[in-house]
Amino acid sequence: MAEQISFGEEGEELDPTNPQPRCACMLVLDTSSSMNGGPITELNEGLRTLGDTLKTDPVASQRVDIAIVTFGPVQVERSFQSAERFIPPALSASGTTPMGEALQRGMELLRQRKNAYRDEGLPYYRPWCMLITDGAPNPDDPWREAADEIQQAEAEKGVAFFPIGVRGADMDVLSALSSKRPPLRLRELNFTDLFVWLSASLSDLSRSGPADEIQLPPPGWASP
Repeated sequence: MAEQISFGEEGEELDPTNPQPRCACMLVLDTSSSMNGGPITELNEGLRTLGDTLKTDPVASQRVDIAIVTFGPVQVERSFQSAERFIPPALSASGTTPMGEALQRGMELLRQRKNAYRDEGLPYYRPWCMLITDGAPNPDDPWREAADEIQQAEAEKGVAFFPIGVRGADMDVLSALSSKRPPLRLRELNFTDLFVWLSASLSDLSRSGPADEIQLPPPGWASP
């Protein structure tokens, strides 16, 4: 049976015996009712693939920290865990689409994690934040405020943001979130290939220097 580990919302305590640089990766995942059935099943399978592949990489497993925020409603499904200890949640679909609220929560957790790295004197890579959604935000959702926050962080090189649309996603909203990276649309429900790509990208990043720019693999999981 997998070890059950409980952390506060800020994530697991940093291992003082591991002085390696860290890369925080925040996944903001749509689990609204429209994701029920095939989409949520494939998303769960993709998360298991992400965990399994990162654990096989001795460098990434020590350097990559993963957290998951889901919506709706907004929940911290996994606070930050090192890749070697990451236990994928079993997600279920329900509720509406408070996308902006979830993004704001994710960005706040990223700030907290960066502060933890600084407090421990650990070098760190530019954090990554990946949004995956199949819909449009609720009418009263603060997604525009979240977009302003993301774009300010991008301008300050404080985050690399990846907006991903599943079938039915409002690509105009996703286009407005980032000033640096246009959204990509997932081909069918190809979550497994998406998370294999994410794992490979994080592995490449973890082998670079914290200030280096890396060339990302081609996103073969995306629709043209």
